[in-house]
Amino acid sequence: MPSDPLMGDAVLAENPINLARGGRMSQEELSQALRYAIIAELDAINLYTQFARLTDDERARKIFLDVAREEKTHVGEFLELLLSLDPDQVKELEEGRREVRELLKER
Repeated sequence: MPSDPLMGDAVLAENPINLARGGRMSQEELSQALRYAIIAELDAINLYTQFARLTDDERARKIFLDVAREEKTHVGEFLELLLSLDPDQVKELEEGRREVRELLKER
């Protein structure tokens, strides 16, 4: 499929039909689906923010930025559910936070 001239290849996620071959999602597939959902929301935040920067129409800018803000809430919702399902993800996120705090202390 050719790229859209405005969006390019912006969408990073796989087709969700490929996630649950043969029926319902397993817990692992659900975790993967939530990661894809987070990717989609982050893509949407970037897309709407870029549209807001590119328009001279203040009404459209206001709406794009409001919708981008709502997408950030969706990221939080999906992340919270993911963290409730994947204890390893919780551990790795906390490790990442610790590493950043340590690096920032060095400055």
